[in-house]
Amino acid sequence: MEAILRVVVIVLDGLGIGALPDAAAYGDADSHTVGHVAARIPLRVPHLRRLGLCRLAPLGGVDPGPIGAFGRMAEASPGKDSVTGHWELMGVVIDRPFPVFPHGFPARVIADLSRATGRGVIGNKAASGTAIIDELGPRHLETGDLIVYTSADSVFQIAAHEEVVPVAELHRACEQAYDLACVGLGVGRVIARPFVGAPGAFQRTARRRDFAVPAPGETVLDRLVAAAHPVVTIGKVDDLFAGRGVTRAVHTGSDDEGMAETMREMTSLDGGLIVTNLVDFDTRFGHRNDVAGFAGNLERFDERLGRLLPTLRDTDLLVVTADHGNDPATPSTDHSREYVPLLVAGARVRPGVDLGIRPTFADLGQSIAEAFGVGLLAHGTSFLREIMS
Repeated sequence: MEAILRVVVIVLDGLGIGALPDAAAYGDADSHTVGHVAARIPLRVPHLRRLGLCRLAPLGGVDPGPIGAFGRMAEASPGKDSVTGHWELMGVVIDRPFPVFPHGFPARVIADLSRATGRGVIGNKAASGTAIIDELGPRHLETGDLIVYTSADSVFQIAAHEEVVPVAELHRACEQAYDLACVGLGVGRVIARPFVGAPGAFQRTARRRDFAVPAPGETVLDRLVAAAHPVVTIGKVDDLFAGRGVTRAVHTGSDDEGMAETMREMTSLDGGLIVTNLVDFDTRFGHRNDVAGFAGNLERFDERLGRLLPTLRDTDLLVVTADHGNDPATPSTDHSREYVPLLVAGARVRPGVDLGIRPTFADLGQSIAEAFGVGLLAHGTSFLREIMS
């Protein structure tokens, strides 16, 4: 039997499948992203059902029997943000959460950012990204002041209209904010949030960029690159790892583009790791409490998944998972601390294997490390031998 030569990991950003035991401490005791969406809108996701999602979340309807392995993963790290989730998926578990600033950042940091950029700063509070742009966008258009805000996560976000602050200038401002917030305060990441349009019709653009701190330990990405295996990231993944452990990064403007790029890479990359993040679940629908939009995006992903599955080679391993929850059916517009799905498919995967509840997302990273023979990571237990035929 041939070895695994290529692993494709698709992270559905925000697709939680039920509150973790400690979710109440995060205000998320009632969260169940997939379950609540499915309860309101019957989901047409035949390919995700075939992968076993219907055994992990209450989708209703018929269980067709899984064609691969399935399970749940719990987050061992404290927190519920994309950086922490992605780091843990790739093998790094942190023991202390990043600091959050629910009442805004210290005045000295805002003053230093203003001096460094030569622009005023407005906002400086916790807010929904779309709401604060609607609120402060008109003033920003008049003054050119940068809109700074945060959320329940450890993020320093700067929003600016592309016709007022060119994207390159916004990125430079974020680099300056990185020194002040990430280096100075220990914040997890700075996010550039460019937008366009007129008051009442502002829209964020795809030219977002994340400036994250590097992972504090060695990830499976690092191990693979050191062993000369290609690592291709699609979407915001390379930003979340500060570019470390990545041989090629492809940035995308939508989940449609993300899946198209994934399939394009699969036609040309003969071995190594592809990691794709599909962020629309989170940014366009979860944070906006858009249940119908979330359901529609999941159905569109399922359709694209149906086109991807037949292209898998005999030496491929496909993993569909998530980094945290983002329940659009709860009053909160923030991430939610939930289990994430672990759906594994491929010619060598035994159908119907129940992987149970994995105690850490790092089990995925450890399994990838074993598949490529790059040695044990510091965290996680490989499930590779449980699923391989």
